[in-house]
Amino acid sequence: MRGQAIRMMLFASGAIAVLAQSALAQDTVIRTIEDFESSRSIAPQTENASARIVPATNGPGKSLRVDFQPRAEDDVVLKPATPWDFTGKGDVNLAFDIANPAKISTQIFLIITDANGASQTTMAVVPAGKSVTAYAVLSGFEAMVQSGMREVPPGWASDETKLFWRTGSKKIDLSRIVSITIRTQAMTTPRSLIFDNFRLRRNPPTDPFFITDIVDPFGQAAKVEYPIKIHSEAELKAAAQKELAQLAASNGPPDRSRFGGWASGPKVRGTGYFRTEKVDGKWWLVDPEGHLFFSSGIANVRMANLETVTGYDFVDSSVRKIDPEELTPEDSRDFAPVAPEVRGTRFLASPIRRQMFQWLPSYDEPLGKHYGYRRTFHQGALKHGEIYSFYGANLERRYGDNYMAKWRQVTLDRMKDWGMTSFGNWIDPMYYDNQKMPYFANGWIIGDFKTLSSGFDYWSPLPDVYDPEFKRRARLTIEQIAREVKGSPWCVGVFVDNEKSWGRVDTNRNRYAAVINALAKSAADSPAKARFVEMLRGRYPTIAALNAAWKSQYASWDAFGAGASLPDVEAAVPDLARLFADYADTYFRTVRDEIKRVMPNHMYMGVRMAEWGMPEEVTQAAIKYSDVLSYNVYREDFHEDTWGFLKKVDRPTIIGEFHIGSTSDTGLYHPGLVIATDQTDRGRIYEQYMNSILANPMMVGAHWFQYVDDPVTGRAYDGENYNVGWVSNTDMPYPELVAAGKRFNYDLYRRRYGN
Repeated sequence: MRGQAIRMMLFASGAIAVLAQSALAQDTVIRTIEDFESSRSIAPQTENASARIVPATNGPGKSLRVDFQPRAEDDVVLKPATPWDFTGKGDVNLAFDIANPAKISTQIFLIITDANGASQTTMAVVPAGKSVTAYAVLSGFEAMVQSGMREVPPGWASDETKLFWRTGSKKIDLSRIVSITIRTQAMTTPRSLIFDNFRLRRNPPTDPFFITDIVDPFGQAAKVEYPIKIHSEAELKAAAQKELAQLAASNGPPDRSRFGGWASGPKVRGTGYFRTEKVDGKWWLVDPEGHLFFSSGIANVRMANLETVTGYDFVDSSVRKIDPEELTPEDSRDFAPVAPEVRGTRFLASPIRRQMFQWLPSYDEPLGKHYGYRRTFHQGALKHGEIYSFYGANLERRYGDNYMAKWRQVTLDRMKDWGMTSFGNWIDPMYYDNQKMPYFANGWIIGDFKTLSSGFDYWSPLPDVYDPEFKRRARLTIEQIAREVKGSPWCVGVFVDNEKSWGRVDTNRNRYAAVINALAKSAADSPAKARFVEMLRGRYPTIAALNAAWKSQYASWDAFGAGASLPDVEAAVPDLARLFADYADTYFRTVRDEIKRVMPNHMYMGVRMAEWGMPEEVTQAAIKYSDVLSYNVYREDFHEDTWGFLKKVDRPTIIGEFHIGSTSDTGLYHPGLVIATDQTDRGRIYEQYMNSILANPMMVGAHWFQYVDDPVTGRAYDGENYNVGWVSNTDMPYPELVAAGKRFNYDLYRRRYGN
């Protein structure tokens, strides 16, 4: 059992009965998985939920009602006596009917696991008071196409709810499926869902043009309409003029200090720079003049990483040259144009990508300046290639020749009007001297230092922090940040790195995987291994003593130093924990010391840890060296089950990333990590999340990720195509989200203080 998640075993068999089954002809049922018509043995393994057979809500028959509790995770699991075989039936999808009688929407996760332990997770939202048929495509072109998009449009017309891709493997063994899990995460209130008719269906014929001409000349979804869609340059300019007039008339929220703090609230010591202080049992940021400050902001306000892959590449390899002394990773680099002498070697590398666009300009056209190049992609249809920024093109269409300066000013005016107190992370350095909106500086430690693998190196492997090259690169990166910030009091603090793969915490082997990986290396080639050998020899006078403790049979210290596997991880856990703690301590100390050396007046904001990578040893090192702890938390609520430990830590903490999205009224094909029914529901969940942060005495702020929607066809670096923006790719604000932002932000200080 995972933490306090709920697992119920439903032993599945039986014949189909229809609850809210789709009436479409496409519902060609190959196999009934579970219809809940006959007696079942349901054995909840915790007291956090209940499940029972109930009369179907829509017609004859029976259904399964599950009462999910507001825990970090609750599961209901369908598990066969012998594995299901979903093969030999052609291309298939898994469908089920689900009803949500609640007054608010509910997000669910579908996890399909094979006998090897591989799984895939998809997700959907069930609107309040609605019944839907949901389906996940398991095989066929739509499921397997290398499109360079996190999610593709539906491959066939349907009024059903397609589940969106979340994580896992698209190549699970469909011949040996051992479980189907429905999960809820971090809900704010108990919620009941009613399930029926789990069934395997044959896919309808796929539309051969389902990913052809899907983007119009504005970079919008071409085949659907939605409320803020733009249809002409004249309409785009008119919308811009209307917003500019509204922004000019806005004074923003009242009672704000020069730096965005609480002007009329209690005042404490001002130092000329941002700092932290605990006031009446709650942690606060304090602005340079001594006003209490809470950071409500938007991250990723920049032009980097807003481009999409066109499908073209260049034979001339000079466009892919990477200087080993570069300090900025590929996805954060400024827009890099293609040199004229390189353009003549252009060739079509991915026809699938090119066919998505109704229009792309020539390099000679005015909007051709928005082409660029990425030398590496994290994942997608290509390893590198040409990119295009529809957002940049739309800014030029919207604001004219001086579009970048206008965009900068409009963005600052929006932040004030929307009630934001600061920017979030990854703000374009062009804003560093704005003197209107506080910001957070950032940098990455990249380079040719040695690395360690945690077994889940999502963004990259971990650095070998004992390698002198890592320390040199940390120094260079932080010196660059200092040059950009120039000692400005408008800089709240500095984030360095992001969502590092420290290790999963579900097993000790995963938790200490980076240490285990280092131990397998040679001490002659791995500074981490050399350090760990030194520590172990200081604890164990002989190799026999180590063998006795670890239940191992290493021949000698020399043999151990040449490369060692662990026959019994559990026996070695006390030492693995010590080694990992030293590793984490060295990482955070190295970064902290460099920041304090060149930026002594600015706070170290930590590394923005992801929920999926928070081993205790790393958390303790972050507590020791960070001025403010930082986490990225993609949930509908800041949940006590996961985050209750902060009360014991008692340190100022900030959320570096969260977001909510929808596809029903945006034209995008993937909503993002937290799903809303529509833009109104999106605003509701935003307020709910921010209020949970505001109510937590440890929290000093939260930053939404990100300012602009992902491209419809996926951001170039990794294909994310989420509705995560406060503005669309035509720079149109989402009015419902803006209204929710104002409701929260305009009165946040009084509510935070407790008045």
